[in-house]
Amino acid sequence: MNQRFYSLDIFRGATVALMILVNTPGSWDHIFAPLEHASWHGCTPTDLVFPFFLFAVGNAMAFVLPKFSAGSHGTFFKKIIKRTLLIFTIGVLLNWCPFFKWSNNQLVVKPWAFINANSIADGVRILGVLQRIAICYFFAAIIIHFFKTKGSILISGILLLSYWAICVLLNPTDPFSITGYFGRAVDIAILGKAHMLHIDTINGQVFHFDYEGLASTIGAVVQVLFGYFAGIFIITKGKTAEMLNALFVTAVALLFVGFCWDIVFPINKKIWSSSYTIYTTGLALLVLSILIYAIEFKKYKSWATSFFDVFGKNALFIFVLSGALPRLLGLVRIQDGLNEFNKPIYLSPLGWLYQHFFKLILPADARIGSLLYAIFFILIMWLAAYWLDKKKIYIKV
Repeated sequence: MNQRFYSLDIFRGATVALMILVNTPGSWDHIFAPLEHASWHGCTPTDLVFPFFLFAVGNAMAFVLPKFSAGSHGTFFKKIIKRTLLIFTIGVLLNWCPFFKWSNNQLVVKPWAFINANSIADGVRILGVLQRIAICYFFAAIIIHFFKTKGSILISGILLLSYWAICVLLNPTDPFSITGYFGRAVDIAILGKAHMLHIDTINGQVFHFDYEGLASTIGAVVQVLFGYFAGIFIITKGKTAEMLNALFVTAVALLFVGFCWDIVFPINKKIWSSSYTIYTTGLALLVLSILIYAIEFKKYKSWATSFFDVFGKNALFIFVLSGALPRLLGLVRIQDGLNEFNKPIYLSPLGWLYQHFFKLILPADARIGSLLYAIFFILIMWLAAYWLDKKKIYIKV
C-alpha cells in the first residue's frame, strides 16, 4: 500500500518542465507548431501539458486525501479550503505581479481595473492556471470525500455528460464555437470583461474570452478525479503486471471513446470539452504506463529521470517562479536603440538576452532562437529546483 512510485514523480516533473517550455518562448511570434495551442478545435502536444498536470494533481491526491478524510469533516474542510484559497490567491497575485508598470518613464501601481488606451475595460485577470488547479482540487476533494471512489466515478460520468448537454441545450445551433459557447457569457457576468483575457479582434472588436473560464472547469475537475482514480488503482494493485496491463488497456479504451465523442463534441482545450478530458486522460495513462514499465519494472534510470525528478519535488513553486521572474525582471529596463518615432526602446534583461544572443544563433529561422531561449530558461528553473532539493527544502502549498 505504501510502495514508492518514482515514475509518478517523473511524470509530474516532466509536466512542469513542459509547462515552462511552452509558456516562456523567446518570442511568441516565432514558435514551432507543436509548441503552439490549437487555434480552436483539435489538440497539439502543447494542449496536453495542462491536463497532464491536473491528472498528476489527482495522482498526488490519492496519496494524501485518505489521510485528510480520516479525521472529522471540520478538519477535512479546514485543510482543503486553506490549500484552495492559498493556491488561488497565489494565482491572482501572479497575474497582478509585479504590481507596478512603467508609464511615461515612471513606475506606477498597476490598478486592479481600468480603461486602457483603446477605451477597453482592462485589469488584473482573476482566473488562470493556478486558479483552475485550486478550483479543481477543491471540488474533486469534496466529491471524493463524500462519495468515495465508486460514487466519484459515477459523478464523473454525470458531469461530463451534463456539460455536453448544457452546451447543446443553451445554444442548439452553434454550441462549440468561440462566439456560441455559453461559458463566455457566464464569465462576463461573474468576472467582468476587465478581468478576462483579451484575445484577437473578431469582426473589428476586441473579444473577451477566458481559456480557464468557470464553465469549462467542469471537465477539468473530472480530469483531476481521473488522476485520483489512477493513483488509487496503482496504490492498491502495487507494482504488478495486472496493474500495468489494466492501465494500458484503459488508456486505449479512453482514447477510442475520446475520438468517437469528438465527432459530436469536438476535442477542445479552450472550452475543456468532455471529449478532451477523456482523450487527454487516455494519453496521460498511456505515458504513465510507459514510465511505470520502464522505471518500476525495468529499473531504468538516467540523467533524464534525475532531471525531471528535481522539478517534481517543488512543482508548484517552480511553476510560480517561472511566471514571476520574467515579470519582475520586466521592471528593469535596458535601452536598446530608438524606434521609428525616435523614442527609446527598452528591453528587460531577459528580453535583451534573447534579442542579442538567442535570436542571432540562426537568423534564418527565428523559431530556433526562441526555442533555445525557452530551454535556457528551463535550465535556470532547474538550477533553482536542484538547489532547493540539495538543501532539502520542499515548498508545499
